[in-house]
Amino acid sequence: MASGGLQLLGFVMAFLGWIGIIISTAMPQWKMASYAGDNIVTAQALYEGLWMSCAMQSTGQIQCKVYDSLLKLESSLQATRALMVASILLGLVGVFVAVTGMKCMKCMEDDQVKKMRMAVFGGVIFIISGLAALVATSWYGNRVARAFYDPFTPVNTRFEFGSALFIGWAASSLAILGGSFLCCSCPRRETSYPATRGYPKNASSTGKDYV
Repeated sequence: MASGGLQLLGFVMAFLGWIGIIISTAMPQWKMASYAGDNIVTAQALYEGLWMSCAMQSTGQIQCKVYDSLLKLESSLQATRALMVASILLGLVGVFVAVTGMKCMKCMEDDQVKKMRMAVFGGVIFIISGLAALVATSWYGNRVARAFYDPFTPVNTRFEFGSALFIGWAASSLAILGGSFLCCSCPRRETSYPATRGYPKNASSTGKDYV
């Protein structure tokens, strides 16, 4: 029962992490214009994401523009896109594999060993998915931080971490932790020892002692 509860907890955490990765990938707030220092606060806030850039007016109206050409984008942004998309696809595969191996599901009930292996394999896929998203968000965040502290970067073009990065970090951590729980939910194999052989009792002497 304990391993089943740990397995269910791991799947829920990994699934929520996968949903968070999808949300983080779609959000345009990967970095936002910084108004620190001598920057003048304007009537709009600027955001940039993996797929589009947005400007929010003081009235609350948001205008977004999708990036025109894939070839014009920086190679680092293209790599970040690829890692996040790969993370989402791996997570989708991990969901189906882990669901098949869940103890509460009736799939593959006849072979518990294969069912257990499917749950562990699903956990491994979730871990890889979380690592891909963690690398992508950390790499992007490192680029934003380096550009912010670069003295050659104009003050009015500096950006800070957006909310999508924080969601991506939290989601990737959930996916990795949930996948680890799925891998640890596998019960240990008990070592079977051969049954001890009983020795027959000495048959009591039926004969009478003669003097």
